[in-house]
Amino acid sequence: MKFSEKVKKCGLSPMRKFHPYAVAAVAAGKKIYHLNIGQPDIETPEAAFEAVRHFTQPVLEYAPSPGIPELITAVQNYYDKLGIHFAESEILVTTGGSEALQIALNCILDDGDEIIIPEPFYPNYSTFVYTTGASIRPLTTTPEEGYFYADRARIEALINEKTRAILVTNPGNPTGVVLSPAEMRMIADVAKEHGLFLIGDEVYREFVYGGEALASMGQFEDAAENVILIDSVSKRFSACGARIGVIISRNAELMAHAMKYCQARLSVATLDQVAAAALYTVPGDYFAAVREEYKRRRDTVVSKLKEIPGVVCKCPEGAFYLMAKLPVDSADAFQQWLLTDFDDNGETVMFAPGESFYGTPGKGVDEIRIAYVLKEADLARACDLLALGIKAYNAK
Repeated sequence: MKFSEKVKKCGLSPMRKFHPYAVAAVAAGKKIYHLNIGQPDIETPEAAFEAVRHFTQPVLEYAPSPGIPELITAVQNYYDKLGIHFAESEILVTTGGSEALQIALNCILDDGDEIIIPEPFYPNYSTFVYTTGASIRPLTTTPEEGYFYADRARIEALINEKTRAILVTNPGNPTGVVLSPAEMRMIADVAKEHGLFLIGDEVYREFVYGGEALASMGQFEDAAENVILIDSVSKRFSACGARIGVIISRNAELMAHAMKYCQARLSVATLDQVAAAALYTVPGDYFAAVREEYKRRRDTVVSKLKEIPGVVCKCPEGAFYLMAKLPVDSADAFQQWLLTDFDDNGETVMFAPGESFYGTPGKGVDEIRIAYVLKEADLARACDLLALGIKAYNAK
């Protein structure tokens, strides 16, 4: 039987593809420190669970396709605090930020189109783009330059007759790069001047560590027709399992097309929306405390990595990830070996190998992504295991 050529282009998640080896390692009695998946261990605010406990409707009905009014209002209020107002019609609730991205890309990309994305990028972007029939035009960066990409000349050099959009993650996953206000303005100007959509994946907005004000591509009213925002409660409130995201745009035609997909999938889970609406009521000091916790974890990891000979790693400015270049021949082979052949006192470590975060063939072979979502002591131990593993791997 024949399978879609589009699905054949898609790969497995680098964060999850070593799961069978991890299962076998645990069965063999090993403890694994998981730095491979961005699943925070920060407790989800109790408000979400309280809202579900007090849900009293006698029938669990379909929610409205755009989202329940309480959640849309909560999102409006959140952006109002950032000084950006969106009308109700400019917000659609989705099943996580992933569906928001998929809907946005389905609305703007056709077979043969191209979208510019700085690399390394979140690997699922590849799947989302491939299923539209389009392709990614990577904006290449390097570990040595801290994965910097906000250069107008470099961006414009990639624009051609097939280009339809630019997608940036700010703060960045997997790099932790944070755009300055001037860099955001420049990218918005490029999109506007070239008639391109600008997709701002901003699900890590709260996680910036240099005292920066929270920012959004949605602040540029003169580029309102170009900008599409992707947001989510998953990381902001440590509620990944809620699967609640939003697609936001002032482009009325885009949102009308997006509604077709929202209606086709009927609705987002009602109880998850109820919980998410409640999450937006948590006080501001919640974010301050979480931000400080992640900053300490970041500093722990960066400090430990700098002790490992041959590792190249710049201190990330945001999100809770970093990319690092290792002195190994293949991060994929190294990761598999760590699970099958290595342990120190019965312990080993997992990361996400870097190659799948790139669109350029051959890039990222010796790079890894670390998600610093564990307690500081566990992160320190995980980095020690990484150091011991590198030494043993290169000596074999």
